[in-house]
Amino acid sequence: METGGKAGGGGSAVRRARHVTPGSAPPGGHSHRGKHPPDNGRKTPSRALTFGAAVLPVLALYVLAVRGLVQLSLRQLVTPGTRSMDFNDSTARGYLEGLTAINSRTVGSPANEILAVNYILEKLKFVQEKRNAVHNIVVDIQRPTGSFSIDFLGGFSSYYDNITNIAVKLEPDHGAEHAVLANCHFDSVANTPGASDDAVSCAVLLEILSALSSLSKPLNHAIIFLFNGAEENILQGSHGFITQHPWAKMVRAFINLEAAGVGGKELVFQTGPENPWLVQAYASAAVHPFASVVAQEVFQSGIIPSDTDFRIYRDFGNIPGIDLAFIENGYIYHTKYDTADRIHTDSIQRAGDNILGVLRYLATSHLLGDSSEFRHGNMIFFDVCGLFVLCYPARIGTMINYIVAAITFFYLSKKIRKYKLIGVHYSWDLMCGLFITIVSWISALVSVLIIAVLISLAGKALSWYTHFYVSVCLYGSAALAKIILVNYLAKNLYYTGTNVQYLGDLFFDVSLITWCIPLLLVTHIGLCSSYFFAVWVIFPLLTKLIIQQEFIHRGSSAKFLGFYLLGLFAPYLHTMYHVWAVFEMFTPLLGRSGTEIPPDVVLAFFIVACTVILTSYFIHFLYLVKNIKGILLSLAIVSVVTFILVCSGLFFPYSSSIDSPKPKRIFLQHTARTFHDLNGKVVKQDSGIWINGFDYTGISHITPHIPELNDSVRAPCDDSPFCGFPWYFPVHSLIRKNWYFPAPPPPLSEYAEIKLLSKKIMPWDTTRLSFQVKGPSHMTMYVRPHDGFQLSSWSLGDGMPVFSSDGDYFVYYSHGLQSPPWKFWIEMKGIDEGFGPMVTVAFASHYFHGENQHSPHLDSLEQKFPDWSFPSSWVCTYDLFVY
Repeated sequence: METGGKAGGGGSAVRRARHVTPGSAPPGGHSHRGKHPPDNGRKTPSRALTFGAAVLPVLALYVLAVRGLVQLSLRQLVTPGTRSMDFNDSTARGYLEGLTAINSRTVGSPANEILAVNYILEKLKFVQEKRNAVHNIVVDIQRPTGSFSIDFLGGFSSYYDNITNIAVKLEPDHGAEHAVLANCHFDSVANTPGASDDAVSCAVLLEILSALSSLSKPLNHAIIFLFNGAEENILQGSHGFITQHPWAKMVRAFINLEAAGVGGKELVFQTGPENPWLVQAYASAAVHPFASVVAQEVFQSGIIPSDTDFRIYRDFGNIPGIDLAFIENGYIYHTKYDTADRIHTDSIQRAGDNILGVLRYLATSHLLGDSSEFRHGNMIFFDVCGLFVLCYPARIGTMINYIVAAITFFYLSKKIRKYKLIGVHYSWDLMCGLFITIVSWISALVSVLIIAVLISLAGKALSWYTHFYVSVCLYGSAALAKIILVNYLAKNLYYTGTNVQYLGDLFFDVSLITWCIPLLLVTHIGLCSSYFFAVWVIFPLLTKLIIQQEFIHRGSSAKFLGFYLLGLFAPYLHTMYHVWAVFEMFTPLLGRSGTEIPPDVVLAFFIVACTVILTSYFIHFLYLVKNIKGILLSLAIVSVVTFILVCSGLFFPYSSSIDSPKPKRIFLQHTARTFHDLNGKVVKQDSGIWINGFDYTGISHITPHIPELNDSVRAPCDDSPFCGFPWYFPVHSLIRKNWYFPAPPPPLSEYAEIKLLSKKIMPWDTTRLSFQVKGPSHMTMYVRPHDGFQLSSWSLGDGMPVFSSDGDYFVYYSHGLQSPPWKFWIEMKGIDEGFGPMVTVAFASHYFHGENQHSPHLDSLEQKFPDWSFPSSWVCTYDLFVY
C-alpha cells in the first residue's frame, strides 16, 4: 500500500500539507468557499492521509472476509455445546422418512387422507403409551367444512369440505385452561414428496411431543399440536381448526412451522401482531436463534407472493404467534427434489431444540394465561451471529433513532460553524457532495438496468440462476465501476486542486447524511426496520470521533485504515447477514415469478442496492487515493467480458446436478374445454395440453428439445373468465405467456357434474342461482358478471364476493374423502335496468391423484422434457356456462 507521493527529488516521501482547521483553510479550495483569512497562527501541520491504489483491493478483501464469516456462521447450524439432550434428531428423521415415503400427499387423495393420517396416528399411539403419568394426551381427528375469503394473490374465496386435521392436546393430568398451539402441515403439493414443506416440521413436532410428554414435571398450560392436512390448499386446514374446533378457544398464542426452502436455518420472519412478550419468549428460550424484524416487514409488505397459516390464526382467530420457515435452497422447493435426504440432520436438531425450548417456556409461563399487561407494542429484534437475540421495544428504538439523528446533525452543524469561521462554506460542499453521491447511485442504477434489459431482450435472462457469481461480475462490477467513475470525474473536474484530506472528510460526512435521512424517514413511518439505518450511523460516527486525532495529527494511513475497518465491522457483519438472506430468498423466487417480470431487472436492482450500501462508507477513500484508473478499468473489463459471455450463451440457467439441482418449473395440464351458450348448447369444444412456464424465459429453452412446442401453439386469451383456461391459482396476471398444444381429450373415467338447481327472483330484487357440483377433490370456479349486472352476494365466505385482480371472481374448492356434492348459490343484481345474459360461470376440475391424473399423451409429452426441467402434470377440464 502506498502512503505517500513523490518528493521533488523523485524519492518516495510523505507529502506535507496543511490540514483544514478553524485556523487554516484547504489550499486550492473553490471560490465558493470565500477568501481564506490570513494565517492566524492556528495552523496544524500534519502528514496528509493519502492512500495508494492498493487500498481499494484491501477494502474488497475486507468485504469478502466479512462475507466469509457470515457464511461460516450460517453453515454452523448447531452451536457447539448447546445441543439439547431432550430432542432426538435421529427419531425425528425417522418420522420424516416415514412421511415422505408416502409420496405426493395432495388433499383428497388416499395418500393424504388415509396413509399419512394412519402413519401419524400410529406414532401418536406410541407416544401416548410411553408418556409420563403426570401428563395427559388427547388425540382428535377433525374433518371440518367451511369457507372464507382472503386478499392473497389479488383476492379470492375458498371453500373446503371434509378435509382432515389431527389435533393433539398435551396437558397436565388435572387439565388446563390455556394453551399454546404448534402448527405444521402434512399435505404436499401435487407430484412432490414435500419433505421440507412441511413433513420435516411435523416430524419435529412429533419428537417434541414425545420429549415433553416424558418430562417428570407437568406443564402449567396445555400445548396443542395441530397436524394440519390442508395447508397447500391455500390455508384451509388452519381455518377449519381455528374457526370450528372446540380447543381453539383455549389457544392464547401459536408457533407455525413452514418452509420456503429446503433445510438450513429456520428463520423467525413474522411475530405478533404486537404482543412483544412472544419475541422475548423466543429470545429467552431459542437455543440457536435466527430472527429478523427486517424479514418480517419485508414479508408483510407483500413483495414475496406467499402466505402461511400465520395469517389465518391472526385474522380469523385474533391470536398472536411466531412464524418460522426454512429458507435455504429455494430452487427445489415444491419440486420432486424436495426429499428427506436433502435436509441436513443438524437442521432438524436445531429446529427441534428451538421449538422445544420456546414451547416449554410458553407452557410454563404466566404470560400465556394473562398477557393483557404486555399485549401492546412492537419489538425490534434480530439475532447476533446465531448466538443470541437482541430485542427491545419499538418505542425505545424510536427514541434511540431520533437521538442518533440529533447527535449527527449536531456534529455536522458544529463542523459547519467551525469552517464558516475561516470562510469555507462547508454546508454548500456537503450539498454538492450529496448531489454527486446521488448522481453516482442513479447513474449506476440506470447503467445496470440498461444492461439487464439488453440481456433480457437478447433472450439470455436467468443466466445467473445456476451460477450466481455471473450476476456479481455482470451487474455488481458495472454498478461499482459507475459509482467510482462519477466520483473520479468529480474529483478531477470539479474538485481540482482541493485538499484530498478535506475531500475525504467531506465525503465521510456525506455518507452520514445519506444514512441519517432515511433513518428519520423510516422512523417517522413507524417501521421497526429503522434500527438498521441507525446501526449505519452509530458505528461509523463513533469510529470517526474515536480516531479523529489519528486522522488529524499523525496521518498513519495503515493504522487509520485498520481502526476504521474495525469500527465498521459490526454494521458490515449485520448487513451481510441481510444481503445473504435477500439473495437466498429472491434468487430462487425469480425462477418462479412468472413470465411478465424480467428477473434480470429485479436482480440488477437488488445488486445495485447492495453495492450502494456496502460501499457507502468507502466512497471517501476514492478522494484519498491518488490513482484509481486501474481499478476502474479492471471493473469495466470484468463487466464487459461477462456481458459478452452471457450473450454468447455460455451460462445455461438451469441444472440437473444431483447435488444441487436448479430445475426449470413447468405445469402441463391435459385439458378438455367445453363452452355453452345461454341455451345450454355447446358452441365450442376442444382439447389439448396447456403449458405454463413459471419464469421469464417461457419455453424458449424447451423448444430445441421438443420442436413442436413453439410460439405457433401460443395460447390465445378468449373473452371468457380467466381467458378460458383452468387456472389452479389466480396468478394469470403474472403468467400471461402460455401454450396450448393440441391433443385428443384425456380418457377420464368420470367427469364433473354441474347442475343449476334453481333460478329464483328474490324479494330484494336479485336473482339467485343455486348450483350443485360434484367433481374431483380440487376444483376452481370463475365468475364474470355481464354488463348491466353485478354479483351482489353469494353463500361463500362472509357473503360478500371478493374480486380477483382483473375483475373476475375466483373460488377455490377442495374436499377430502366421501364428501357430498358442493351446493352454493350466487345472487345477481341488475344495474340500470340491465337485460340479457347476467353472468358467465366456469368450472375447472383438477385431477391430482388416481387413475385420472394421467393420460397417454400427457405422459408421452412429459417424458420428452429435458432432465434439467421439472414438469408437474395432471389432467383437468374447463366447462363454461352462461346464465
